[in-house]
Amino acid sequence: MSGDGALRHGRPDGHRPGRDDDGSRERSMVPKAEFRSYYGRPVLKPPVWEWKIPAYLFTGGLSAGAALLAAGADLTERPELRRAGRVGGFAALLASMYLLVADLGRPERFHHMLRVAKPSSPMSVGTWVLVAYGPGSALAATAELLPAGARATLPGRLLGLTARPAGLSAALLAPGVASYTAALLSQTAVPAWHEAHKELPFVFTGSAAASGAGLGMLLAPVAEAGPARRLGVVGAAAEIVASRLVDRRPGLVTQAYTSGRPHRLRKASEYLTLGGALTALTLARRSRTAAAAGGLALLAGSVLQRFGTFEAGVVSTKDPAYVVRPQRERLRAREEDAGGAGPGPS
Repeated sequence: MSGDGALRHGRPDGHRPGRDDDGSRERSMVPKAEFRSYYGRPVLKPPVWEWKIPAYLFTGGLSAGAALLAAGADLTERPELRRAGRVGGFAALLASMYLLVADLGRPERFHHMLRVAKPSSPMSVGTWVLVAYGPGSALAATAELLPAGARATLPGRLLGLTARPAGLSAALLAPGVASYTAALLSQTAVPAWHEAHKELPFVFTGSAAASGAGLGMLLAPVAEAGPARRLGVVGAAAEIVASRLVDRRPGLVTQAYTSGRPHRLRKASEYLTLGGALTALTLARRSRTAAAAGGLALLAGSVLQRFGTFEAGVVSTKDPAYVVRPQRERLRAREEDAGGAGPGPS
């Protein structure tokens, strides 16, 4: 084509305007839509919680898993495993309460939450579950730590008699302690947490069982750690399956769990948890060193699971797409349902 002919078509190179370089498709004159907010700010305010909150989620779950393991050890006459579960569970509870109060900023704020009881509020229910769980865990742990000379006294004998009922009461409340934090996160407006509200309780409960079992494998002798090994396998399986279900949820929000730093943390958690469970099934049955290594792997996997879930929530609040696109999808679904209903009978 001559230069004059090319100029008549609008471009010196002879391409027609509005077409791609191959000349087969129209070029879009409207830029691709991007999810933005005013002044580049997030649609939702990111959580102001610091590292103390995911650490609190882990230690609370660890306490619950250890209490459940200690009750089983008590009923099956395994004193070393029982002691590890009771003392370790109460120590984890103290750490959990410290982390919670430290994040609240002022200790009286926890006290203020006890002034009301709202069954519709996960925070209120969780606070009261902790209050009911704490005394049983404390009494059972105190009975284990009581010096031998003091056990012959009247108070020592009374404490010994109440240790089993106290430990069993803590075990009964342990599932609530392990799962209420998942309900608490799910009821927030954070997209990654809210969209996974069906799976998170199972992730947290399985993680709590795996961490409690890991503590038992780490501290108890191999001969008594059978229940810990079995609980570790069951807890690890529940945690991994529920976590995979979160990853396979339809919709954009799943990307908060399967990309970036949250994905790396949760993938490392899965490897450690799976490794700990396999060790519990094999080498930990004969070797104290292998049992300790498997227990540490289960504990580390539980820690990374909580931090990965927390990070996914933070990421989902920073990108407007995680808020805007699910809302549009829900509105579109409602419009389709309303349009498909058709007119009612006259």
